[in-house]
Amino acid sequence: MNIHWDDMRVFLAVARDESLSAAGKRLRIDPATVGRRISRLEESYDAPLFLKSPTGYALTDMGQRLMTHAARVEQSMQMAQEDLSGQAGGLAGQIRIGAPDGAANFLLPQVCAQIAKDNPELEIQIVALPRLINLSKREADFVVAVSPPTAGRLMVQKIADYHLSLAASDSYLNSGPALSSTDDLQNHRIVGYIPDMIFDKELDYISEIGLEKPDLSSNSVSVQVNWIRQGGGVGIVHDFSLPFYPEVKKVLEKDVSLTRSFYLVRHEDDKRLERLNRFAKALCEGLKQEVTRLEALA
Repeated sequence: MNIHWDDMRVFLAVARDESLSAAGKRLRIDPATVGRRISRLEESYDAPLFLKSPTGYALTDMGQRLMTHAARVEQSMQMAQEDLSGQAGGLAGQIRIGAPDGAANFLLPQVCAQIAKDNPELEIQIVALPRLINLSKREADFVVAVSPPTAGRLMVQKIADYHLSLAASDSYLNSGPALSSTDDLQNHRIVGYIPDMIFDKELDYISEIGLEKPDLSSNSVSVQVNWIRQGGGVGIVHDFSLPFYPEVKKVLEKDVSLTRSFYLVRHEDDKRLERLNRFAKALCEGLKQEVTRLEALA
């Protein structure tokens, strides 16, 4: 049986994307070619590797077994590439980070800009999605999460604590009802997350401070803070975002103050990849320093 690494790459892409077209985009080859490669593999093993349906491609038992071995081969190839390319100096290649949009908007751009400046051959991608990122499907190399995952073959490293406060714009405070205690919040418009789109319990700030569903809501942190900035109401904001919006001020600081943590999550298979280890160290150090710097300005 002759199995080529290129066919394994195609197999891994289809297994992770569950689609010929998505795998083709990932690999930059025609979906029809992807389909032919998969058919060739299945003929080689004399067994189906995927169950095809209108909703996509799902691994069979044989496909699951092959996935384990293919992922190991992929890691070995990546380690060989690192070794032979002499990446003892600067980092190179593409690295993708998935993050909630609070971190993606207010922290990662400046931290990653500095890492990229120090490593000119490095391509960094930031995926800002208000949902969990699937590392097993290789949607990203790293995930910045607000709670540590409890399942899966993952490595978790705490990055830093961060703080959130209740805030409103000067224009809203000057024209709105009195706001001297949490009881007064019942008389104010509240800005927050769309309740049924909260993808992590750590983001349910409104319930934590004893309020019901918000009057103005979005699944995006940047939309929420811009709503507050435009005088839409009162809401919970990251302290590290406040230096970007001088017209937004903390309110009821003695009564409302929340603490959360960021975690860096990686797939366990990547722990021997020195390139990713070095990037993880730079990213964690940079994020911790930036949270501290911005919160001091808030």
